[in-house]
Amino acid sequence: MKAAKRLLPPPTDRLRFREMTSDDLDRMAALLGDPDVMSYYPAPRSREESADWIARMQRSYDQHGHGLWIIETHDGEFVGDCGVTWQSFNDTPVLEVGYHVRAALQRRGYATEAALACRELVRREFSPTLLTAIIHPANDASRGVAEKLGMTHIDDDRAHPWIVRTVMGMQLEAEPER
Repeated sequence: MKAAKRLLPPPTDRLRFREMTSDDLDRMAALLGDPDVMSYYPAPRSREESADWIARMQRSYDQHGHGLWIIETHDGEFVGDCGVTWQSFNDTPVLEVGYHVRAALQRRGYATEAALACRELVRREFSPTLLTAIIHPANDASRGVAEKLGMTHIDDDRAHPWIVRTVMGMQLEAEPER
């Protein structure tokens, strides 16, 4: 199987993106193991699960050209991860923008800034397409980010026996030629 074209959003005013590597394990284990960051997941991730998360992202970069990327400030401070992955809701595959920001850096607009860059990458590389954010129904902050991207509630995901998740989405069209 031929490797996919590697994608990466361009830097934003405050952030830059890069692929995850095994060198990110300490940072990702702290992020994904934080009960505040992971409060809308079934449980925080262990160090081993965080290593698996990185490995899955690396496979996604190889297979699809995208995944969740490390987001950091231009000075190199680790902020979290953000990117585009294949997910599904109600057994329908969709592109989803996802984001996790360190608890100490939340409510500063980093998730929105990074997700907007990802939205524009999806518009440029995959239009026309549906872009989604699949969110725990009580996660108002994540829903707020999705709304700032221009997403609206499009469905409820009933594929999981323990939760009905909110599916936010928007149809992305290619930018007109100028």
